[in-house]
Amino acid sequence: MLKTQKVATSELSVGMFVSGLDRPWLETPFITQGFVIESTDDILRLQKYCKHVHVDFRRSQKVGLQNRHVLQKQTSKQGSKKLNPDRPRVPLDEIFKGRKLRPYDDGGAWEEENPRAQQALSTLILDIDDIFDNVSDGEKLNFIKLRKSVEPVVDSISRNPDACLWVSRLKQHDQYTYQHALSASMWAVSLGRQVGLSRQDLRSLAMGCLLMDIGKLRVDPELLQADRELTELEIEKVAGHINHGLQILEECGVMNQDVIEMVACHHERYDGSGYPSGLVGDSIPVFARIAGIVDTYDALTSNRQYAEAIAPSDAIKLLYHSRDQDFQAELVETFIQAVGIYPAGTLVELSSGEVGVVVAEYRTRRLRPKVLLLLDRKKNRIPQPRVIDLHDDGTGDSATPLHITKSLEPQAYGIDLTQVAEVAQGAF
Repeated sequence: MLKTQKVATSELSVGMFVSGLDRPWLETPFITQGFVIESTDDILRLQKYCKHVHVDFRRSQKVGLQNRHVLQKQTSKQGSKKLNPDRPRVPLDEIFKGRKLRPYDDGGAWEEENPRAQQALSTLILDIDDIFDNVSDGEKLNFIKLRKSVEPVVDSISRNPDACLWVSRLKQHDQYTYQHALSASMWAVSLGRQVGLSRQDLRSLAMGCLLMDIGKLRVDPELLQADRELTELEIEKVAGHINHGLQILEECGVMNQDVIEMVACHHERYDGSGYPSGLVGDSIPVFARIAGIVDTYDALTSNRQYAEAIAPSDAIKLLYHSRDQDFQAELVETFIQAVGIYPAGTLVELSSGEVGVVVAEYRTRRLRPKVLLLLDRKKNRIPQPRVIDLHDDGTGDSATPLHITKSLEPQAYGIDLTQVAEVAQGAF
């Protein structure tokens, strides 16, 4: 039986199991660290990002590599830690046993919450810059300052998540690590709100996501930005950001166990394929399971050095298909309920051909949100962008109600979301 072999992407076939890439997984849009090639589209995507990959022939289905290899279809799960895909669903109150859950109501209209969200996030961004820069310079993490800065953001999301999600999408930081930490925390708190977690737990989720990659500040930047395949030793050094992060927390005396567990376990995966400990299922702390979901979702929907952002709806599909593999099914489904297919800040195309950005959702009718129109049906800029409410009417220029046909990748049609904020102020 052939084992893992280095294969040029030009020679890939449907059915091969890709176990490794010629670059770090997080620099690509592939959500799972190891997968079976199911279509020619998968091959084209691999060719876009990689020159070669590593194929595990023991886990591949029956295919040929230029008719040179005959592979056996995987018929056993020897050594596999995957869980039963048909397992009964677990209620949220059992998943979050010991934590009080209560439903949240929207505490105000988007227009009312937006300025408060702007102020809260502006302050948090400034404080993140200061706190992270100090850690980079060898100083201790100012955990107390971070906790104080997080409070207004948690309050805002508790009242109305859409405003904060909108602002966080538009206020793009020039450093990916900082922006990723900020956005992931917004997604996590939104998920926690959907679950009905207490404000104290929401604060822990926010802080845990802000800090889960802080250990990368002590990793050689050249390794984090490498455009080549890393050696095993270099991969170990990058993975060492977890221990660095835990050390940073210990140095400043952090006692919040949820935050510590998120830093330690956000790269663990539900089927045991993650690191550093290969934890399986419920042995992964529940807040770390949440961190893994939002970490992946935000990476997929953000532009990185070696991978372009994909549309939120595509990222949601990838998460959905990874249920009980990478991530717990119940938490994935709750996340989708929390953010929707078209979360605030998503570029969308309407049935009229017009293009806009989602401003706010209705939690009972997520496919018909408010949309700020930016381009007309011919994809020309609209001189005076306006907001339409697909929930109320959305009829546009015809009697047929408008609807969203698809979400678009960030910066589609040359749209810069960071410049939309000013346009939006005059549209309400």
